Amino acid sequence: MPAPEPLTAALERLIRTAQAEKRLPSVAAAALRDGELLWSDAVGLADIDGAEEATPDHQYRIASITKTFTAVALMQLRDEGKLSLDDPLDRHIPGAARSPTLRFLLSHASGLPREPPGRIWETLTFPSREELVDGLAESEELLAPGAYRHYSNLGFALLGEVIARVSGMEYERVVDERVLGPLGLTRTTWMPQPPAATGYFVDPWTDEAIAEPVTRGLATASAGELWSTAEDLCRWAAFLTDPDEDVLARDTVEEMHAFQTMTDLERWTEGHGLALMLMRKGDRVFAGHSGAHLGHLSNVSYHRSTRTATAVVTNSSAGVAITALGVDLADAVADAFPADPPAWRPGGPVPEELVGLLGPWWSEGAEFVFRWREDRLVAQPRDAAPGQELTHFAREGEDRYRAVDGRERGELLLVFRGDHGEVARLQFAGYPFTRRPEPMAKA
Repeated sequence: MPAPEPLTAALERLIRTAQAEKRLPSVAAAALRDGELLWSDAVGLADIDGAEEATPDHQYRIASITKTFTAVALMQLRDEGKLSLDDPLDRHIPGAARSPTLRFLLSHASGLPREPPGRIWETLTFPSREELVDGLAESEELLAPGAYRHYSNLGFALLGEVIARVSGMEYERVVDERVLGPLGLTRTTWMPQPPAATGYFVDPWTDEAIAEPVTRGLATASAGELWSTAEDLCRWAAFLTDPDEDVLARDTVEEMHAFQTMTDLERWTEGHGLALMLMRKGDRVFAGHSGAHLGHLSNVSYHRSTRTATAVVTNSSAGVAITALGVDLADAVADAFPADPPAWRPGGPVPEELVGLLGPWWSEGAEFVFRWREDRLVAQPRDAAPGQELTHFAREGEDRYRAVDGRERGELLLVFRGDHGEVARLQFAGYPFTRRPEPMAKA
C-alpha cells in the first residue's frame, strides 16, 4: 500500500532538506505501517567518485543499531534459561575484572567507560576477544553500577562475548542463524554487500568529501558492526512492534521496551529500555536506536500504538542530528495513521466468582471501577481518561488475581467474602477497597 500523496511529499521534503542543508552526500529513508512498506526514497550520491546515485537498496553502516540485534540474541538465551539478566558478568566470563550485571550492561547503567582501553578510534585497530576481556583490568569503573546512565560500547562488546560463550558459537553466527535469517533480513550483513554506500567525512569549511575506511570491529562487533538498508531496518522495526514468537516471545519484546535509564534528566526526551532507545516527541514516545560510525549515520524509529516506523541512513559521519531527523520522519508517519480504536464485540458471560465484584469500589477517598472486558478483569480510576491507568488482572487461584500491567504491575488483588459467600471487601497492593468511601482506620 503506497503512502498517501501528502505524506510522501512531506517525507521527501524532510530528507531532501536534510541532504541539502546539512551537506550530506546521500540520504535514504523508508516508512512502514502494519508490517508493509509504504514508501522509500533516496537522494544524493552513494559513491562520489563513481557518480553512483543512491537508491533505497544501498547499504549503509548502521553502527549502534547493531545493539538492538545483540539484545534480542541475549534475550533469546535468557528465555531458554541459559542466563539471567541479573547475573554478574563474571558468571559468564570467569575472572572478569569488572562485573556489573547483564541488565546494567544492556541499559547503559554498568558504570563502564564508553570504549575499550587504548586509542582504538585513532589507530582504528580493534581488540580481539582475548584482548577485550584482558583489557577490562585497565578499564576504570567510572560510576557505581546502576547509579547513572552512561553509554558504553565496551558494555555491548562484553555482551557479545557473553552470547558467544553461552551459545558456544561466534557472536555473528548466533545473530545470523537466530535473528537475521528467520526474519528474512537479507540486506543486513556484517560487511558491506553491493550496492553499498561509501562513507565520507565532509569538511565543515569546504565542500570536500573525504572517503572513510571500512573497519572490522572484531570483538566490538556486537556494539556496532552491521550494515543494512532503510527498508530492512523498517522490517526490523516491524518485528519489534509485532514480534514473531518463533524468534522472541511477545512478552520478552515488551520487557525490552520497559524504561530503565534516562539520558536527558532535564527534558526527559530520551531514555533507554533494554538496549532500545526511547525517544519522545510531544505526546508520543518512539522506540528504536541511532547509529554513528566512520562516514555513516542512521536511525530507526517506530511507534507501537500506530504500528508505524521509519528508518533513515546517510553516508556522512557528521552534520545532521540523525535522531531528530529520524523522529521527525516517524512522527509524520504516525500523524498520517492515527491508531484506530478497536471495534467493540459482545463478550461471553462473566465468571461466577466475579459477579459480585464488578462495579465501583473506593480506596483512600478515590473511586475505582472494576469491569469484565474482553474476557479479562480490569480496573481503572473513575476519573481516568479512556485507556489510561488501566490495569488488567490474571487469575492465580480462588479469590486471588495478579496485576499484569498498570501502575501496580505485579501486585495481588485479594477478594474477601462474607458469611454467605458474598464479596465483602477487596485488598489491592496492600490497600483496602470498600463499596463506600470510608476512612482507612474503619476499613
